[in-house]
Order: sequence, then C-alpha cells, then structure tokens
Amino acid sequence: MSETADLFAADAFVASVPDIPGRRFTARATQLLIADGDGFITREVERITVELDGVAGDRHRGHARPACSRVPWYPRGAPIRNARQLSLVAPDELAEIARRMDLPEVRPEWIGANLLIEGVTRLTRLPPGTRLHFPSGAALAIEGENGPCRHAGAAIGAHYPDREGLDVLFPQVARGLRGLVAWVERAGELTSGEIEVRVPAQHLWRG
Repeated sequence: MSETADLFAADAFVASVPDIPGRRFTARATQLLIADGDGFITREVERITVELDGVAGDRHRGHARPACSRVPWYPRGAPIRNARQLSLVAPDELAEIARRMDLPEVRPEWIGANLLIEGVTRLTRLPPGTRLHFPSGAALAIEGENGPCRHAGAAIGAHYPDREGLDVLFPQVARGLRGLVAWVERAGELTSGEIEVRVPAQHLWRG
C-alpha cells in the first residue's frame, strides 16, 4: 500500500472515531433581550422573533455586516456574512467576570446580550456548530466565542463611575467567559424556558 493510501486509511479510521462524541442535553433560556435603541445595550423582553437575517428590530440584524477589527484579514467596512446576529451569555460566567473585576455584578444587558442561558457548563467553550433548538422550532447555530472588547468594558464602567480603567480591565479578565455569538438557522419565536442543546461530534485537526 502506498504512503498516500496509508494516510487516507488512517484518516478514515480517525474520522470514524471522534475525539469528543456529540451530545444532546437540555438547558434554559432565562432572559431574553433586544438592542432596539441607539446603542448596543439591550433591554429585556418577553419573547424574541428571529428571522434568517437575525432578531427583528435588533441593531445587529442583517444577512451581512461590515468588517471590523475582529476580522482584520478583510478591509474595514467590507460587507461580510453576519454570523454575529445574537449574543449569548451565562450567569455563572458573568458572576466570575464580576469577581475578577471586583464588582458587585455584571448584567447581561450592559454588554449587549440577547440571551441568558442557564444549565450549560462553561457556555463560552461550546464548540462552533452547536445548535440551540427552541420549542417553537426556531434554531440558533453557534459561530464561536464572543471576544471581550473595551467597548463592552466601557459600558460596564458607566455603571461604576467611581472605578477607573474598567474598559481596559474587562478584555483582560473576560476572555473565555464573555459568551458566544450565534446566527439564526431556522426562524421562529424565542421564549424563556427549556431549550435543547445539540453539540456536534468533534474531530481535532492534526494537519
């Protein structure tokens, strides 16, 4: 057998045995929020209507968005696919961020979250491709970690005017805890309550 054939045979075996198997479990959406004002700060609502271009009425809605500093490999402002239609956070991770910043609390709406999700251990570490299924049939696809930025840190700082430098501190301490961004895979209505989390099988790329 040739070296190439050996390589593909090994790949076939590895592909059949994922490094981390897929999982399904339930969690809860405990708070729904929307950014329908002038800034990115969100406000709590009872339900959210999502369409394939995002949250109806939300400032992050759209099939496309302008490239920003998060994607420096594109010219600033160039239209790119909008995979940041929603922001998801977890209460335990927000509490840890607050502890690291020596603050009483960090609230979801201060940093522009759309969903507060409970019942997922280390929410921010969910892999890309994870799906969140809601009772209405609506589904969100996880794009990946939402990297913390000074803009969100400044929003937190506005609630603690006696503390300086929170805009700089937040990106330093919130990495791996700031939550996820997602896009709408199936339209519908998001409501508080039980959701199904479907984590895909993961195969580590070895080159």
